[in-house]
Formats: sequence, C-alpha cells, structure tokens
Amino acid sequence: MTSPHAESFRDLLERRLSRRAVVRGAAGLAVLAATPLRATPRSAPPLAFKPIAPSRADTVIVPEGYRADVVLRWGDALFAGTESIDPETVAAGALLAPDAAAHQARQVGASCDGIGFFALADDRAIVCVNHETPEPDAMFPGWSEARQSRLLREFAAANSQCVRYMQASVGVSIAEIEWAGRWRLRADSPFNRRITAHTPMQLAGPAARHALFGARPGGAPVTIDGTFNNCAGGTTPWGTYLTAEENTDDFFGNLEQAALAPELARAYQRFGARRRDSVYRWEAADPRFDVARTPGEPLKFGWIVEIDPRDAAQPIKKRTALGRFKHEGATTTLAHDGRVAAYMGDDEAFEYFYKFVTAERFDPEQPERNRDLLDSGTLYVAKFFADGTGEWLPLVWHEHAALTPEGGFDSQGDVVVRCREAADAVGATPLDRPEDVAVNPLNGRAYLSCTMNPQRTDAATARAHADASSPRSPNPSGHVIELIEDGDDAAATRFRWEVFVLAGDPNAGLLTALPRTEGLPLPPDATYYAGFADAAELSGFANPDNLGFDRYGNLWIVTDGAQPNGNNNGCFACPTTGEWRGAARQLMSGPIGAEICGCEITPDGRTIFLSVQHPGAGGSAAAPRSHWPDGGAAAPRDGLIAIYPEDAARKLGS
Repeated sequence: MTSPHAESFRDLLERRLSRRAVVRGAAGLAVLAATPLRATPRSAPPLAFKPIAPSRADTVIVPEGYRADVVLRWGDALFAGTESIDPETVAAGALLAPDAAAHQARQVGASCDGIGFFALADDRAIVCVNHETPEPDAMFPGWSEARQSRLLREFAAANSQCVRYMQASVGVSIAEIEWAGRWRLRADSPFNRRITAHTPMQLAGPAARHALFGARPGGAPVTIDGTFNNCAGGTTPWGTYLTAEENTDDFFGNLEQAALAPELARAYQRFGARRRDSVYRWEAADPRFDVARTPGEPLKFGWIVEIDPRDAAQPIKKRTALGRFKHEGATTTLAHDGRVAAYMGDDEAFEYFYKFVTAERFDPEQPERNRDLLDSGTLYVAKFFADGTGEWLPLVWHEHAALTPEGGFDSQGDVVVRCREAADAVGATPLDRPEDVAVNPLNGRAYLSCTMNPQRTDAATARAHADASSPRSPNPSGHVIELIEDGDDAAATRFRWEVFVLAGDPNAGLLTALPRTEGLPLPPDATYYAGFADAAELSGFANPDNLGFDRYGNLWIVTDGAQPNGNNNGCFACPTTGEWRGAARQLMSGPIGAEICGCEITPDGRTIFLSVQHPGAGGSAAAPRSHWPDGGAAAPRDGLIAIYPEDAARKLGS
C-alpha cells in the first residue's frame, strides 16, 4: 500500500535534483584549503583538501599537508602547581587514591564533547570543553569486573572515592590557549576554571521558584550544586557559553523506592530517573543521587546552562525558559528584528526539535543588558508536514487548550519542567534522535542532525511509523534535515524543510532518482546526499552528531556510531550549494572506539577544533582497547585536537 506521504517526500528529492542546475556556483574559498578555488563548475570540489580514506587504526588521521595537534587531554593540569595525570599509572589504581578527586577538579575533565571558542586576541583564545560522562571502565581497575559480576553498587560503596572522582571529571573545562607555532594550553591563565558536579549555580527563568524544587512562594531562586552529562553546547552573541545537560537521568537511582507526591510523579513520566540502580552508582556514596531520599533533585538537571567564560564572578545560570529535556546543544542566531533564536534537539528516539525566541532584542552596545536575555521569550516545538512545510508550535501556558490547568499545567513553570509532555500535547513531530543544529551564516538555513533510530518502523502507530521527515524503517544511519524559515527569519513561526542527507554507504544504496510509484518507508540502506550522484566522489558516513559551519557555507559533520564497513568515526565536510552540494569529503578519522565531537572553527577558517571522546570504548583499565594519544602502555585519554594546514598563518583574525 502506498503511503500518503510517499509522493510528497519523493517530490522533495526530485525537486532537489532538478534544482541543482539553478543553484550552481562556487561555495567560495574552502575552509582549511591549501589553495584557493576558482569558480569553474565541477572542475574541482569547493573543499580543496584531498579526502582521506576511512580507517580502523588507533590514531588520528588527516590529509597530507595538514596537522592534528592534541591541545588538551583528560588529566592535563589547568593550573600551575597542579600535577597532570600519569596515564601509565591508571591501570594500577592511581585514580582510586584519596586525593585523586581533588586533583581532577584542577585538571581537564574526561569525556570531552562540545566546544565553545572565544577569541581574546590574534594569537590567544578561551575554549570551553564539555565533559559529558564519567568513564569508570577506563578509570578504575575493578570497575569493569564488578559491572560484569553485577556488583557495582558494592564496589562504589566500598570505594566512595571513585564517586568523588567521577563527580570531578564531568562538567566543563575553561582554558586559555595560545598559538606559538601550534595551539597549546596556558596553564597559568586567570581564565582557567573547572566546573564540576559540585559547582554552585542558579535556576533562572519561569521555573526558578517552582515548588517542585523545594522553593517557597516569593522566596529566592533555587541554588543548585553542579552540572553533568554536558553534551554539545553553543555560544551567544554577547560572548557566553551555553552547555547542554543531556542524559541526566543516568545519574539518579532508586526511583521505584521513592514516595512521590502526585505532582512529582507526573514530572517524572516523560523524563525521569533509573528505577533501580543508576548507571554510575553515585547514590551508593552520595544520597543526593538517591531519588528516594531527594525526590526533587533530578528535576534540577536537564537544562541549558549559561556560563561567562571571561568572568568567573558572574553566576552560572540554568535557563529554564528553554525547557527541560535531553538537550544536545543550543545554537543561537539573530532574527531580523535583533531578537535571539536558539535551536535545540532532544536527543532520544521519537523526541522533538525546539526553538526559543527571546522577548527582547540583543543589545551589542550595552552587553550587560543581555545577561538575562534567555529568561523570557517563547519556546516552540516543530511540526513537520509531508508537503515540505512546517510550523513552530508555541509551548506557552494558556496558548493551547492542553497547556492549561484543565490539561494539568498550572503555570509556565509547569510547561518548561514537563516540556516533553507539553510537546506531546500540542502535536509535535517525533524524530530520530534530533541532536545538534548548525545555521548557515550565508543564508540563515538551519541544519538538524538526526543520529539514528533502530526503533523506527512501518507500523501505523502514532510515534513509531516512518514519515516524510523520518523516511527510513529502521533508521540505522541517521539523516540531516535542512530547514528554511519563512522570510529567512529565525523568529518566523512557519518554515520549509527537506531531507539534505540520508547517511550511510553510498555504494550500497545511493538514491539518484525516486520513482513516484514507490512508497515509504525507505529501506534502511537507502542513502541520499542532497542529490549528488557520483558515489566515487563521496565519503560516506553514518550517525551524524555535532554540526558546524564555516564562513563559506560548508557544513561540517562529526559522527557518533557505527560507520560503513566498520570504520572509525570521523569528521566530514559537505558543501550546501552549487554543483558539489551534498558531496561529503572526510577530513579526519579518529582512534579506535572514539566518538568525534565539537566542530568549532576559528574566525579565519584555518583551524577546526574537535573533541575525541572515549577512545578505546569497550575496554577497561586492565585491558584497554586504545592507547591514544600517548601511546605505549598509557591509558586512553579524551582530548581536544586542532586541525590546520601545515602552512597556516599565525593570526586568528580574518
């Protein structure tokens, strides 16, 4: 039976093929390109580096003529007088020492993820690096064995210092780096700072005084200890860093033993905590993570957190107006009238794509007026229609019949705390793990990565069936959606959209034309690279995660998950206009077991910063699968790397 959505989806792809003749033209100088490109259609790709071959090696690989330097590594000292980790002592239990956690709180954290880049001068900058999760298998001898024996709770209780160490390993590292023939850390910088699971911060916005957090009517906003599971992020026009709290439910356990009041129980329905043991067993050594003892504590996490990297005296604030869900990141852009829009994905199967638009305008002349800009505005969730259009549905108390006391929402605080439930109620479109968003600086188009969804089926259920915006069943390789706001205005309430990439191996199922007679779902090995039909010129990839743009309109994509033919994760660049639209090319391959994250490019377009996360995943302290980046017998370490041409200029500025 032909799906009612099939023809419109195929029309989108066929329209893209025919439109290629209209949008021909060069994408401009390629970022990280060794030589300029002349605008000769199809004479040369707009990304002039020679793409690398996929790899399974335990190293970072970049094209000939380029360098990849390790700038920061897990355990590097951020402050003078603090020692760095000796990676060759990890297997012997060095991180179980009583003072190891105190050292980690002054060192670069683990599980490097999202990145923010803030230029200070031509040869100096601040980087903010997220630290998503602890990596106890690689950190502590005995952890992996206890997990396999189902004795983790006992291990964590007997070795409470490992919980303190993990709490110090997450959060954010803020570090000054400098260019001196290569990028390197300034260990004596006053900007260097660690933010961990114990750093004080505040709730701000409509949920700041919500009774669910123990606040009293008319009382002060709630103070919170820490942040964790910091995934991707974003930067604001006023120079602050937005770090995103994602799978925070993994850190709390014992929900089934908690005696929850009805309003608390409802708050846990769509984003809760582990019913029994948490993933990391922190509750065995810290009662704050035992829901039966502190039933409101998990609700303090799952937010976008704003940090001023230049001023440690400014309070760190969780911006509740942007909603509580599994935030991948927050990508900001300016609307035509000067207001700020922030795009956000909720990284779980069948969750939603959000946008927040501030009530007030960005003021470039008086930066202090922007400090709390993210506390008031309109939160929206996306509805995709099969004809290639879409609508931003407001998640505003009393704006929809379901978002009222009769629907169970007594305030805007309720709406943002129970954001997923509110999005369900207004009829948002469930997607395939919507993650990061990047905005093209040349035309304002937004690109959303949907990493994967093996649960997507052709069953006619409300949430699981394939549709035009999630056309494969199942979806093992993910896809990227291109979104065009009405009037190219980020504050618009309607948009157009199309699938930009159906990721996967183009040699296994490249789509060049789609007959109208075939319906959805598409098979799991179907691929589509914006209509680019020459598989020999493509670097196929799967499971797109973080995204970024250079100033020439090229989309940069890093991956997290199984790659074609069992190769390692990497970084890919993809033109979005012209004859080479969709022609992905691989710049970098990571080490064994690593996810590649980040994707921050310097203003001059000559350096791209990436995070190498959990190299050697699947190994243990006693039996590591990787020794990157130190080699020898060293434990694997997460790191921030800088990739640039060997002839790169000294200066940051354009």
